[in-house]
Amino acid sequence: MLFCEAIELSREVPRSRGCRSLRASGDDMRVTNVAKKAVCFPCFLLPWSVTTTGGISFLKIIIIIIFLHSCCADYYKFSNRKLNEGVFFPSHTHTHSRGRATMKLTDNVLRSFRVAKVFRENSDKINCFDFSSNGETIISSSDDDSIVLYDCQEGKPKRTLYSKKYGVDLIRYTHAANTVVYSSNKIDDTIRYLSLHDNKYIRYFPGHNKRVTSLSMSPVDDTFISGSLDKTIRLWDLRSPNCQGLMHLQGKPVCSFDPEGLIFAAGINSEMVKLYDLRSFDKGPFATFKLQYDRTCEWTGLKFSNDGKLILLSTNGGALRILDAFKGAVLHSFGGYNNSKGVILEASFTPDSQFVMIGSEDGKIHVWNAESGMKVALLDGKHTGPITCLQFNPKFMTFASACSNMAFWLPTIDD
Repeated sequence: MLFCEAIELSREVPRSRGCRSLRASGDDMRVTNVAKKAVCFPCFLLPWSVTTTGGISFLKIIIIIIFLHSCCADYYKFSNRKLNEGVFFPSHTHTHSRGRATMKLTDNVLRSFRVAKVFRENSDKINCFDFSSNGETIISSSDDDSIVLYDCQEGKPKRTLYSKKYGVDLIRYTHAANTVVYSSNKIDDTIRYLSLHDNKYIRYFPGHNKRVTSLSMSPVDDTFISGSLDKTIRLWDLRSPNCQGLMHLQGKPVCSFDPEGLIFAAGINSEMVKLYDLRSFDKGPFATFKLQYDRTCEWTGLKFSNDGKLILLSTNGGALRILDAFKGAVLHSFGGYNNSKGVILEASFTPDSQFVMIGSEDGKIHVWNAESGMKVALLDGKHTGPITCLQFNPKFMTFASACSNMAFWLPTIDD
């Protein structure tokens, strides 16, 4: 198969007189995807007549180089198959056919994840990060006032920006991959809309007078919502600096859009969840779920599963809750992870909605089956501090975790 692929690659590049060109990208000998018909410099010249002894020997050398490269391929190059097709996999997974191997997220695959690379770009805690919708990049905000953009396909940081004057927290991609919104944690509590292309602010969103604790982009349009310690939730549109809707609440909120962008949920005062129709939120919630109040912790995050059936409540204690998004019943409570200092730890669903993940203050990651409630994996990321941020890539078989360092994880088995 490698021989055939080498010949196909040679047909994609211009011929020079008496030879075929097989191109690779310098030292790391990167051979590009045949389907993309893209190749790189410099050239290795393959004798036109491979029937001679010298030609055959040279061809063998080229094939061996390609084989070694395929076995030791860049650990961060991912294929174009999407998670929402039910299969997703890194490109180092091999098959003996022209199609690529597939991988589904199972208990065994989750247990096989290991840290593939660690980035030490920050001098203080990473307080938030967000994957782009296509899964190709990830952007982080940190208490050191920096914004770092990473390339998930290449596995390396691409750019670092700074917000020294205002600070940066709760960073979120908009629907354009080169723009983000984030909250401020210095001077004021204004939300800022930033162009990554030229590092310029597009718009400011003033209104909150205490720290913003939740920020959620609509999955379908330019609407976003924010919740604050000032006990309000505000509805915004990226195209206008003016607040589009304001809700005064009885307690501190956490909030998030559902996957369809039709409703949003507000967790209030760590004891109730209210669901609002975006088109008529001013009429009040259409559903309210009251939960038993736990005095030992406060709610710090709320997320919907991608199938819209579950709501995940994270806390600053040692417990998580999963609710039925339609009935409000508590389906599972997850504990057994370390958080004795009351750190805000991000919990997340996997993109298939089948598993729940959270980090801990001792640098370990705990994974449960969302349906059965059983713990399926305990992963050691060897983080130097509490894992404050944790998310699975929305498209590819990788996830990221962060303390003051950023770690990219990949599975080590094929399933």
